[in-house]
Amino acid sequence: MKDVTQLTEGWSLSHEGALLDARVPGCVHTDLLAAGLIPDPFMGLNENDIAWVGRRSWTYTHTLGAPGNLAAPQAHERTDLVFDGLDTAARISLDGRELGSTRNMHRSYRYDVTGRGGELRVEFASAYDEAAAVRASTGERPNVYPEPFQYIRKMACSFGWDWGPTVVTAGLWRPVRLEHWSTARIAQVRPLVTVDDRAGRVELRVDLERTAQGADQPLVARATVAGIEARAEVRGDAVTLVLDVPDAQLWWPRGYGEQPLYDVELTLHTADGADTGSALDAWRRRVGFRSVVLDQKPDEHGTGFTFVVNGERIFVRGVNWIPDDVLPSRITPERYRSRLTRAAEANVDLVRVWGGGIYEDDAFYDACDELGLMVWQDFLFACSAYPEEQPLRGEVEAEARENVVRLMPHPSLVVWNGNNENLWGFRDWEWEDKLAGDSWGEGYYLGLLPRVVAESDPTRPYTAGSPWSGSWDHHPNDPDHGTYHSWEVWNRQDYTDYRDNVPRFVSEFGWQAPPAMATLRRALPGEDLAPDSPGMLHHQKAEDGNGKLNRGIERHFAPPQGDFDRWHYLTQVVQARAVATGIEHWRANWPRCAGTIVWQLNDCWPVSSWSAVDGDGRLKPLHHELRRVYADRLLTLQPGADGTDLVLANQGATAWETTVNLRLMRTDGTLAARLTLDLTAPPREVLRLAVPPEVLPATGSAKEYLVADSDELRALHLPVRDREFDYPEPRYDVAVETVGSDRNTVDVVISAQTLVRDLLLQPDRITPHATADRGLITLLPGERTRIRVHGAQGAGANTVRAALFCVEPA
Repeated sequence: MKDVTQLTEGWSLSHEGALLDARVPGCVHTDLLAAGLIPDPFMGLNENDIAWVGRRSWTYTHTLGAPGNLAAPQAHERTDLVFDGLDTAARISLDGRELGSTRNMHRSYRYDVTGRGGELRVEFASAYDEAAAVRASTGERPNVYPEPFQYIRKMACSFGWDWGPTVVTAGLWRPVRLEHWSTARIAQVRPLVTVDDRAGRVELRVDLERTAQGADQPLVARATVAGIEARAEVRGDAVTLVLDVPDAQLWWPRGYGEQPLYDVELTLHTADGADTGSALDAWRRRVGFRSVVLDQKPDEHGTGFTFVVNGERIFVRGVNWIPDDVLPSRITPERYRSRLTRAAEANVDLVRVWGGGIYEDDAFYDACDELGLMVWQDFLFACSAYPEEQPLRGEVEAEARENVVRLMPHPSLVVWNGNNENLWGFRDWEWEDKLAGDSWGEGYYLGLLPRVVAESDPTRPYTAGSPWSGSWDHHPNDPDHGTYHSWEVWNRQDYTDYRDNVPRFVSEFGWQAPPAMATLRRALPGEDLAPDSPGMLHHQKAEDGNGKLNRGIERHFAPPQGDFDRWHYLTQVVQARAVATGIEHWRANWPRCAGTIVWQLNDCWPVSSWSAVDGDGRLKPLHHELRRVYADRLLTLQPGADGTDLVLANQGATAWETTVNLRLMRTDGTLAARLTLDLTAPPREVLRLAVPPEVLPATGSAKEYLVADSDELRALHLPVRDREFDYPEPRYDVAVETVGSDRNTVDVVISAQTLVRDLLLQPDRITPHATADRGLITLLPGERTRIRVHGAQGAGANTVRAALFCVEPA
């Protein structure tokens, strides 16, 4: 059997004539940090102070032939040196002889080092120098950012983004190992997993590599799944095994069913005539049986974009995912699971892996498989024109083929996407004249990549881009055709303008807010926090980001002059309301609109951004709001043709039979009118009806509002914006109750004496590690609520009250 030796220890990084201990997997920045030679780039303005690291060349060394790292226990015929990831342009040599060179972070590399030893050197060129050399060869291409990421196959956002720092890495960012083997090894397995009326099939297409001695030796391949076994003799370098599972349990997205996973094992043996001889190699993965179709048929509204899983049409409740750390070698399986669990807790059912990042580690997709989170996987192209000439074209094809095969066992993966915003950019961002006929990536998105997917992974759909209308017959970002990115609202308009159209599928939209206060205080120690203080501005990467935040506040609230705490609270409120406004409107228009993917779930450092979970892992109010608006059952009040509509959106598998209480309330706390409706929303459908006029507030009234309640769900309608509304001075009582014998957990009990709108407890203001189970809450006079807080040991009512905020009169 093949033997593997992991090369995690014994590496050194050369720096200023000295050798530093190096960690593999890792990168230059993590090693310099560990040695105390650079400051934390996430703190204060330190990003500027470590920019020099990305502009230097770096060399890693290791001694092959040291005890235990080269000699194979069974004296195998062959020893391969395998790099799962090199970031990025590197020259590899062993004992002074070059093994090869690399120029792609997103590929693995294998070198025959049989019988060899000595000093292993991995010499990384500066990513800037590599990009400059490619640019000199291919010519200039337009880019929405000033950095040269389109000339190098590297994580684009390491060069900075409108939410990320410029931290240009280099290093051995994924594992390195020696593989010792004889006769033959399993080089690649493509598992095509299909299901037809509960009859599952796993078709394993296997490629082998043989040694010279094993070139003509007969071999046997065996595979098993769910107690089914297949066996095949292998005479050449490829074989296909088919396993039929007669009663396969279906894998479903969360909220639609369970996620059963099946272990598939493939073993390769020498043949001894009747049966199998000694085992040579093995391959093991988990698969799930499910079908996925992307319905893009034209209809009376344009061109649809609806996911159909196991025959079930799905309104996608999604979030966009960026690399969770600008130093991605630091992301552990536990961190992946924590972040993705947060997504599942927010009732998310799809995560889009955005094209300016990386193909994530298998631990990411394993967690999605288990949590029932569908994965939309971008190929790694974003916001730029990409040359299609060599050396990039060959790298792009090799990268795509390797990662398609690596990821295709995962049932959570439901679609491949060619790029992020590049087809749109060509049409709208003044690229065409600048390109003057040069290549820009269209050949990748409409030619190479769909061909790779069709050849290697025909069980999954492919779409050319996000956004993309399906063809050049329509504008690439036409809301009536295909996928749509809604950014005009954040950039220039009020969030209520989300209601102006009904896109077929919204694959990006969002609104910014700063991170939690405890995150800011950790990242900006000692700073007198203000929206425009030095550290706050440095941790705001969006163009005119603070201007957009301030305009978002001022459209609805009185500007909080000189009160940072109030500003911080209102930005959180506006972010949560903005995203909720879009989702509620688009869900109310299912099935015409078939999904939303919020920008974004996570952050790669502490920053003001569109995320629901900040860079330290703390939840913004947006996360709690996503849990509400992405729940199976959503109650919302929407503008209607002749007033206001009551909408019950039911994504559950059973009918929603409920009683809706409608109340017309006055701001002084008195009841003006009440109406009760017994309603039924069918499964997977939307019920919409006009609110009867007797409970509607008068148009333009600042003293009346409508409240709809049903099954602990609440929706509000105010006829005017908050700054024009006659809010009473909020009054409420606060009590703190210990939960059981755990003094670390308390219930904060709030009793309202007046209308209390968008009450928010910011738990990290109590203690930095405290968490709360609720976000924004609106209470009517006389109502009481409980917020459970973990990590708040010793907190009293005064401490808690200081962490409470709500809407106040203008």
